[in-house]
Amino acid sequence: MENILELKTINELQEYIFFIPSYQRGYRWNKKEVVDLLNDISEFKPRQIDDTDEKTWYCLQPIVIKQKEDGQFEVIDGQQRLTTIYLILYYLNQYYAEEHRVKIFELNYETRQDSHAFLKYELSENNINDTDVDFFHISLAYQAVASWFTSKPNFNRIDFESKFKFDTKIIWYHSKEEDPIAIFTRINIGKIPLTNSELIKALFLNSSNFDKKKSEKLRLKQLEISTEWDLIEQSLQRDKFWFFLNGDKTLTNRIEFIFNLMNDEKDENDNYSTFRYFNKKFQNKNLKTIEDNWSAIKKYSQRFNEWFNKRDWYHKIGYLICVESITIKALYDKSAEFTKSEFADYLDRLIKESIKNISLDNLQYGDKNVKKILLLYNILTMLNNDNENSYFPFDIYKGGKWDIEHITSITETIPTNKKDWLNDAIPYIEDNYLLEKAKEFVFNDDEKFKNIFEEIVKHFNKELEDKDINDISNLALLDSETNRGYKNAVFPFKRNTIIEKDKKGVFIPICTKNVFLKYFSNYPPKISFWTQEDRDKYFEDLEKILKAYLTTQKMA
Repeated sequence: MENILELKTINELQEYIFFIPSYQRGYRWNKKEVVDLLNDISEFKPRQIDDTDEKTWYCLQPIVIKQKEDGQFEVIDGQQRLTTIYLILYYLNQYYAEEHRVKIFELNYETRQDSHAFLKYELSENNINDTDVDFFHISLAYQAVASWFTSKPNFNRIDFESKFKFDTKIIWYHSKEEDPIAIFTRINIGKIPLTNSELIKALFLNSSNFDKKKSEKLRLKQLEISTEWDLIEQSLQRDKFWFFLNGDKTLTNRIEFIFNLMNDEKDENDNYSTFRYFNKKFQNKNLKTIEDNWSAIKKYSQRFNEWFNKRDWYHKIGYLICVESITIKALYDKSAEFTKSEFADYLDRLIKESIKNISLDNLQYGDKNVKKILLLYNILTMLNNDNENSYFPFDIYKGGKWDIEHITSITETIPTNKKDWLNDAIPYIEDNYLLEKAKEFVFNDDEKFKNIFEEIVKHFNKELEDKDINDISNLALLDSETNRGYKNAVFPFKRNTIIEKDKKGVFIPICTKNVFLKYFSNYPPKISFWTQEDRDKYFEDLEKILKAYLTTQKMA
């Protein structure tokens, strides 16, 4: 069976019997925690949620329990919280005549056979029970509770009691796992993370939402939602799918991404804003509420899968999300307005808008638009290959760092590791005089190294006309690790590095690979040089691939 996570008011706990097992340490009171809780409840002011009968509530941290065969609930985590709650309820009960006191949940300590009697009959704000360490700490905590109340002579106790019982909720995590000690160990190593998605799942699968008279229908609907929930989560856990849509590395439960998109009242200062948004939707706890909300969630999942499975849309939407031309939420909303052909046209218009007023002739190294243009160029090149069914790996792209790389070396950047740079260049030098000079070079003068460095760079750039080396026709997209690893190396060394990386399965963007594998060269290619012909043909290919989108016209 599946674990259950839901919210319960303090008042809803009154029928339970809690069992504190021996593997937990006893109650150790902390005055600050007790007083802080009392102050927080006192200062909390529930407010009506707009246009609803619901009010805001104060939320306590989780308790983790497992039901025993005798009906008691074994407390795996949270016994400190439960004991403090019990002490406050017990104190509030003393204001009433015995026949009018409300029932309080029970606490049984496995290691203290008389704990039940002590908690029920022997708590006193005047006496300390020091017969054992647990009773001693409980007595001190109870005195702190009593002292807090008596120090406030004009205090509205009735208002406090109402807020504590009915406007304070505790997160109830009911574990179905077999071994409670293993759960306890795991929890206390890293604590159970409380997420919006877990709380929202509790809203959907809470049996109180359904008609209990139709138990079979209830069971089947819960099973259906639980199964579909897992399928949606599993699909989003595939990095290829996830990073196409988003790229957020912080979400453990990725279905929460959909919930956040649906929350149009998001409050960045409230970690549980998304849960509160859904909680408002569940005021009418009936089957229709469940089905309508679940249907809306499934529509997001189905739409995203449709985008992913249509190769053309995958590449174009992936690009638009990458360069932040539109949010995924805005794109989802727009897609509902169009037919499929209209949506395809809309994507093309968005791409045009993303690079409007950009001229390839004027793009230079350092311009922020260079990376956008080269990314689009790589994505469209992959998409336009009708003989392939390959997909641009947005998971790899978003998971790494990317540089704009000069294809052939530039003299403006002197390498820091001079000896390594020279040794890397020597095997490719074809001029005998320069080769001997490089082999015999002594590293004793920075100015002399600068001179030989410039000579070698000019040797490898001799096939180029005297054009700006920072033009886009000499730039390519490359992962930062590879780019910074070879530090302005000469072209043939860069080429060899790219080939070795490609052999090892490292992702090299297709157009960058085409450049260094000399796909733009006439046969036979000049392997050791990036020629003017290569550069011109590379630029021509850029223009051809991007032609449909290079426009200064604004979107209609």
